[in-house]
Parts: sequence; C-alpha cells; structure tokens
Amino acid sequence: MPSEQKLGSAIVDTVFANMVSSQNESSLLSSEGDSQRTQYPYVTGTSVIGIKYKDGILMAADMGGSYGSTIRYKSVERLKQVGKHSLIGASGEISDFQEILRYLDELILHDSMWDDGNSLGPKEVHNYLTRVLYNRRNKFDPLWNSLVLGGVKNGQKYLGSVSMIGVHFEDDHVATGFGNHLARPILREEWREDLTFEEGVKLLEKCMRNLLYRDRSAVNKLQIAKITEEGLTISQPYSLKTFWNFAAFKNPTVGAEGSW
Repeated sequence: MPSEQKLGSAIVDTVFANMVSSQNESSLLSSEGDSQRTQYPYVTGTSVIGIKYKDGILMAADMGGSYGSTIRYKSVERLKQVGKHSLIGASGEISDFQEILRYLDELILHDSMWDDGNSLGPKEVHNYLTRVLYNRRNKFDPLWNSLVLGGVKNGQKYLGSVSMIGVHFEDDHVATGFGNHLARPILREEWREDLTFEEGVKLLEKCMRNLLYRDRSAVNKLQIAKITEEGLTISQPYSLKTFWNFAAFKNPTVGAEGSW
C-alpha cells in the first residue's frame, strides 16, 4: 500500500511538473508573439551632417519624417542635447530614436546620481551607443538608426558616428544617409580646422541645399545646432533659398540614352 501511495504521488508530481512546463512554454511563446519591436522602419528621417569648427561642433538636419516615400511629417526634431557636454542627431526610424533618447536619459540620470562632480562626456556617450546598437544587432532586433554624436568637454572637441549595426568611427566631419554620399565630398574639399561659426553654418547650408536638390526625402525646413564649452544652442527651424531653374532640372533626360 505505501508503495502505491508513493507511485501515485510521483505521478501527480510528474503531471504537475509537465503542466508548469507547458504553461511556461506557452507564456514564453505568447510573450514572444506580443513583443513590440521595429521589424521594418516606417517613419524615418534622412541625413544628419556634423562638423568640427574652431570653437566646437556644428550639426544640421532637416525636419522631415517620411512614411515610406511620402513626407508625412515636417516638424520632426532630430537634434537633441545629451547631458551637459553632448549633442546627438539621428537618421532612420523616429520611434527607435525616441527609444534611444530614453536610454540616454536613464544613463545621464544614473551618472548624475553619483553626485561626484563629474559628468559623462561625448566620447563616453558615443562608446555607450556603439555597445547598445551592436548588442541589439546581435539579438537580431536592431535599432534602425544611424547616429551622429558630438560635443566638447575640457576643451576637447569630439565628433563620431555609429550605424545601426554598431559600426562606428570618429572624424572631423561625419554624415549619415544620402549625406554620406553627397555631402562628404563637399566637406572633404572645403572643411578646415579653423572654420568660424559663420563659415561652418554656410558650409552646412551648402551641403543641406545639395541634399534638398537630390534627396527625395529631404524637406526645406532645417535646424542647425551648436555646442561649445559654454553650452548648446539649437536654432529655430528655417528654410534655405533655392534655385530650381537649372537646365538639368528642366530637362533631366536630355542626352540620356534609352530615356523617354
């Protein structure tokens, strides 16, 4: 009789364990199915351009948010301050950029809670972003953004970029999106280390105008941000003067073989 009781209790234990295991498995499956993530970018922003100049960092981005090939939003701010010393600009999925900003808010809050008189500089923030994006890439759940991070701390200017898979570098001028192909050649030709603020703004406007002519996702409404040892300033949105009567714009297929 005692052996039968032991056998019965063993069967009950086995059945209960199987029930718990199946419940855990179903909860894992349901949580996997219910998880919210960016499988494909929907509302996106285009190029961001950053340069070093004599006193600090300048960064420019337009305010367009494209839903597919439709420019759905025209007041999307893609330049943001990070802590005391850093400035970030983002191309790509807008909701993922908002998620990155939440990560950065937590990072800056955690750092300030130490209350040790020190604060994270742009190099530390850039390193943090490279680890976050590379980590998400390894989970096959990337944040669909290319980021530009710049700043000034203790008189040292810093400017870097990181892609959605964690590829990162530091340079005197960086760009994302179409800007990497259309603005960088201009910057290689005209950028100088001793650029004044006015010259830097003029150079960025030339790059943004070039993108406006050639990038279908660009809009003629942009912001330029400046960060120096004294602090950060982001301009009010404004438009550039444009000229659309170039012969190539009027007759884009003239001389093109096989065109209509």
